[in-house]
Amino acid sequence: MRAITNTAFRLGDVLSGEQFDFFQQHGFIHFRNFITPETLAQVLQEVDSVQQHLISKNVDKVNGIPLKFGQDTDGSLLIQRIAFASQFSDYLSRLLRDPRFASILQLLSPYKGRIGEYEKDGLVVNHYVNTTNSSFNRLGWHTDSPRDLFLGSKILPMLNVGLHLDDCPFDNGGLRVLPGTHKQSLFRLLFRKKYFIDNRPDKKEVGFDIKAGDLTVHDGRLWHRVQQSPFEGEASRRRVMYIPIVTGAYQPKHANSATPFYHKLARLKKNPNGRINWSLAEGKSAVTQKNIA
Repeated sequence: MRAITNTAFRLGDVLSGEQFDFFQQHGFIHFRNFITPETLAQVLQEVDSVQQHLISKNVDKVNGIPLKFGQDTDGSLLIQRIAFASQFSDYLSRLLRDPRFASILQLLSPYKGRIGEYEKDGLVVNHYVNTTNSSFNRLGWHTDSPRDLFLGSKILPMLNVGLHLDDCPFDNGGLRVLPGTHKQSLFRLLFRKKYFIDNRPDKKEVGFDIKAGDLTVHDGRLWHRVQQSPFEGEASRRRVMYIPIVTGAYQPKHANSATPFYHKLARLKKNPNGRINWSLAEGKSAVTQKNIA
C-alpha cells in the first residue's frame, strides 16, 4: 500500500492557524526547504567532522548514550547514530538557535517547551545505509514517551524535530507515522505494538516524499518507525538530525550519566528459534570484530 501525505508547509517566524490545526489533528507536520543548499553542505561537513573526531578518540558512548557503529559503502567504519552531536560542533549548536524553532514551540501550547540540546539524547544524527555489514538500516515501531517513565517521571509532551540531510522519496523508505495516535490512551501508547521489534507496515500508516533540507515534526506520543530502503549502497543513504523539544523540569545529561534502559530495549533481537535475545555489546570494538573483521 502506498499511503503518503502530500501536505507540506513553509515554516516562518509564526505558525499559521492552518499549520497548528493540522498538527493538533494528525500529530505530525512537514515543512519544505528549512535550510538552503549552502547550509546543508556545511551541516554535512560538520557531521562528518564530528564522526571523525569520535572515531579518532575511540568514543563509544556520549553522556551515557551508546553510539551505533556500522560499515559504510567503502568498508570504512561508520557511526550510524550519534547522540549529543552539537556538543562537538559549535556550528551545529548555533544552528539550534535558529529563531524559526521558536515558532515550533507553539505546537506544545499550553506547555512551555525548549530545545533539549543537553537533555534526552541531545541532537541525534541518524545515518541509515544498506551495506553487507550495516547495523542500522531501519527502526521498528515505537513512541518516544516511555523514556520519561524509565527516567522516573510522568509522560510529558515533547516534539521530535527531524532535519533531513538527503532526499528521501517515499519509495526509498524513511519515516512512517500513524496519524492521530498522539491522542491515544496510555494503554495503547504502551502496548499497541511491540516496541522496536515490530517492523511490519500498518494499513493506517503514512509516509513522506522528503527533500534534503526539509523539516518534519512529530509528537513524541505518536507511533512511528523508519522503513528500510529497498536499495543497497549509496542509493539507500539517508541522514537525519533529530532535535528534541521537551517540557517539564530541566534534566541535563553529563559524562557520568547512566545508560537509560530504553536504549537496551532498542537492542532487542529475535534469534532463529523466535526467542528474544538481549544484544548489549556496545562500542566500536564490538562492532568492528563482528561486522568488519
